[in-house]
Amino acid sequence: MNLEEYKGVFVFAQQVDNELSGIALELVGKGKDLAKDLGTEVTAVLVGSGVKALADELAAYGADKVIVVDDPELKEYRTEPYAHAISSVINKYKPEIFLVGATAIGRDLGPRVSARIHTGLTADCTQLEIGDFPINPIPGKEQKHNQLLMTRPAFGGNTIATIACPDFRPQMATVRPGVMQKAPKVEGAKAVVEEFNPGFTPDSKYVEILEVVKSVVETVDIMDAKILVSGGRGVGSAENFKMLEDLADALNATVSCSRAVVDAGWQVTDLQVGQTGKTVRPNVYFAIGISGAIQHVAGMEESDIIIAINKDETAPIFDVADYGIVGDLNKIVPMLTEQLKAATK
Repeated sequence: MNLEEYKGVFVFAQQVDNELSGIALELVGKGKDLAKDLGTEVTAVLVGSGVKALADELAAYGADKVIVVDDPELKEYRTEPYAHAISSVINKYKPEIFLVGATAIGRDLGPRVSARIHTGLTADCTQLEIGDFPINPIPGKEQKHNQLLMTRPAFGGNTIATIACPDFRPQMATVRPGVMQKAPKVEGAKAVVEEFNPGFTPDSKYVEILEVVKSVVETVDIMDAKILVSGGRGVGSAENFKMLEDLADALNATVSCSRAVVDAGWQVTDLQVGQTGKTVRPNVYFAIGISGAIQHVAGMEESDIIIAINKDETAPIFDVADYGIVGDLNKIVPMLTEQLKAATK
């Protein structure tokens, strides 16, 4: 493999029902930063049917170029045609870096593509940067420069691993939604659009979609919330979450929770914050009855202000909190709610 042939930062611009997913714009923003460090451009790869109109939105968030793969076979996500589309783009354009969102679609698509083009894939990354590898020079071993350093939690979140792919291209990673930030939107921006279609011939590997049934979700997406009132095992029961809901109502906030709460059946998975849940970065995050295990902290440590309420003064959550209250949440939360309601009358 001639590594010099591979240039540019490419991102998979995931869309569903001809609407760009938030992760697509987050990856364009991060891709722009990486491309700047490498002195190159960021290219978004837009795959679907009738999706060309989305190119300008990608340009508004920083894409220099958009490659559009448009075909009726790509209307809904199916593994085989999408994997064929992306691997064909990589084989033709030879990007140095290719990023995919760690969504349900991305986690299915990324490994399939990396296997086809014979390169590595680092999954569920929380940080990406350009640097030297090995990070610390090793006597007798060449240190390669301008490598993509991909950081992700490992061993159940108990340690953080930084991984590189120095000998194969592209360097591929799936990235957790909500971790990277979108670039500021530039109204009226235009990208260079190039259409590419490798051809699609359905075969025995193509599944047939008989019906698409959309679930009706009544809960607010916690990744979009400005204020989160999050409860952990210390809340005690599903019934006690009524206290948190009252506090959230007083703040015009959204309730979320830790994994222990979901495992106990007190709340639904859509509300889970953490390594195995969602990554959030609200303006204010209340951690109530949450001990602060590293798996949970990984999903909320980028919040602007963190307020912790816990009866255990040694709880790890106080290490990341901006404000901490040591005491019985059953007394503190209702008092806080009462004061907030009084202040808004």
